[in-house]
Amino acid sequence: MKFIDQATIFVSSGAGGPGCVSFRREKYIPRGGPDGGDGGRGGDVIMEAADQKETLLRFHLNQHFRAGRGRPGQGRRRSGAAGADARLLVPPGTMILDAETGEELADLAEPGAVLVAARGGRGGLGNSNFTSGGHRAPRYAQPGEAGEERRLRLELRLLADAGLVGYPNVGKSTLISRVSAARPKIADYPFTTLVPNLGVVSAGQDASGGPRSFVLADLPGLIDGAAEGAGLGHRFLKHLSRCAVLVHLLDPLRLDPADPTRDLDRLKKELGVFEPSLIRKSQLVALGKMDLAEGPPALAALKETRMKVYPFSSATGSGLKELTWAIWRRVEKSRAKDGEVSDERD
Repeated sequence: MKFIDQATIFVSSGAGGPGCVSFRREKYIPRGGPDGGDGGRGGDVIMEAADQKETLLRFHLNQHFRAGRGRPGQGRRRSGAAGADARLLVPPGTMILDAETGEELADLAEPGAVLVAARGGRGGLGNSNFTSGGHRAPRYAQPGEAGEERRLRLELRLLADAGLVGYPNVGKSTLISRVSAARPKIADYPFTTLVPNLGVVSAGQDASGGPRSFVLADLPGLIDGAAEGAGLGHRFLKHLSRCAVLVHLLDPLRLDPADPTRDLDRLKKELGVFEPSLIRKSQLVALGKMDLAEGPPALAALKETRMKVYPFSSATGSGLKELTWAIWRRVEKSRAKDGEVSDERD
């Protein structure tokens, strides 16, 4: 399925049905009086987060959605039927914004969350509602109210506990494939990952025997200037906003012994430019490819900066358990208390 994480749509609720002008006509009742019924209410446009949806592809292909109109009232005080609602299912984590003003209307982060994006018009009153002592035969009724129309911008932000951040080709996809059941595309050229990948990572069991697990997101690689739109990072950086933990993945092949924190500093700069709140999240640093000859010297250079580093090798599996356990501890702390944790130091 093609991954689409943003779309702009036009929604229109249903207009209310008009009221009815009618008079009671029965044998032996020559002046039965007005009996026009009310018009039905127009249908609403309702947005609902649903687990079975994973992408906004539907809204990329079809951008116009209308609810049903209310039916007109009828004689004998019969009200018209209400218009059918247009219920649109979106993936959990979808933000609904007004496309004209940019105002955030709702954040449908949890399954079952609902937003009435456009309310249907009220049905008009029939002439039976306007009788009075001085006006016993009204020959008018109300028209139905018009529905609402608006343009909406939908933005999907993935619901992940932790996100992998790094330059292209540093081993993010290989890592998530080793610690979870996710199977992203893996190759030895930059920008292999074109869309985010999610994987559920198990970190063992707690004291009661329950599973310790978290959702890890593998995002397309960042490059310098990503926050201004360079590469693919600008489009997918927003998915980090829901992550409680950011895992900075460094590559020993890129590390400069004279400035070992260069890549880390640049990554944090891009995050801060895009959204300042990202650099205040809990963060840890991982160094991959420790099976290569460049691994140990790179680790030694990083340790000289007194930065806590989690070395690992996706090829041999060494260090993966320690890394996933460290991420789990951060995630668990975030779930227990919505606090901020600084980078770990020796």
